[in-house]
Amino acid sequence: MVKIILDAFGGDNAPAEIVKGAIIAVNKNSEIHIVLSGKEELIKEELSKYKYNAEQISVLNASEVITNDESPTMAIKTKKDSSLVKAFDLAKEDESVVGVISAGSTGAVLTGGFLKLGRIKGIMRPALVPVFSTITGSLVCICDAGANMDCKPEYLDQFAIMASEYMCVLGVKNPRVALLNVGTEDHKGDAKAKESFELLKNNKHINFVGNMEARELMSGNYDVVVADGFAGNVLLKSTEGAMKGLLNVLKTEIKAGFWSKIGALFMKKTFSNIKAKFDYSKQGGAVLLGCQKLLVKAHGSSKADSICACIEQVFAMNKGELIKNISKGLEAVSSEDK
Repeated sequence: MVKIILDAFGGDNAPAEIVKGAIIAVNKNSEIHIVLSGKEELIKEELSKYKYNAEQISVLNASEVITNDESPTMAIKTKKDSSLVKAFDLAKEDESVVGVISAGSTGAVLTGGFLKLGRIKGIMRPALVPVFSTITGSLVCICDAGANMDCKPEYLDQFAIMASEYMCVLGVKNPRVALLNVGTEDHKGDAKAKESFELLKNNKHINFVGNMEARELMSGNYDVVVADGFAGNVLLKSTEGAMKGLLNVLKTEIKAGFWSKIGALFMKKTFSNIKAKFDYSKQGGAVLLGCQKLLVKAHGSSKADSICACIEQVFAMNKGELIKNISKGLEAVSSEDK
């Protein structure tokens, strides 16, 4: 079975929704084994509420929890008995473990990935990669979305390789890679953007299609958007904020008058379809690409269905041999450079 460690005490809805998500996943897939990391007594109390194959779930006892208020680096180094640190330690020690999932502190998850799991040979910096549905129904990812604030052009070149391999695992053939920039023309941007553009253009192992302006993220014209962590995170948060704001305005206007409420009844199915298309819980979490084990950062407010999606995400990445394919891509580029 594919062994995945799940931080049962990370996130706003721990441990109830985390455990429930694990149950849903193992009941759907007999090839998955989930290790729930956290306070054993409370985890077993939640498990007692469900029917499942006991051989598919085990518990890793951990007495502490890392919160969002703590310094990520200090917490990873000092909270040795926390659910997250013990999850990382077991993943590092046990070769049969393919990945770790947590909805806890983003900083702690990223720091733990860097310090505990280690990088794939040749990777300069791991990158955080969330995935969105576009207006056409296709998928697009941002690489990097917050793990590395200051990036050299060489980092972005590797980001493109890693993210392309990831999108291939998700079923995207020959992913279209774009560089986030202030304009689409080849000469746009600062010195770093121009140098990055040249590297990406000459990288034969990706399908580079040029620069992309931020407004085109959801257009469906791109599959991978490469950026440094600062710009990528701004793009991520601004897109999420714009979508949330638009939906709030729509709700307010619908409730404002009698006829708008009547019209909304006729468009109920349309609204449901729109909501489903952009529901983050169906896409799983953001992957930290470049680590020696698969690592997924689930949304802090994740409920059971989203946790299940994260588990399925790790299963798919393992089945698609993502880490192996990233290594091959890097080796191919390195051999050409020599």
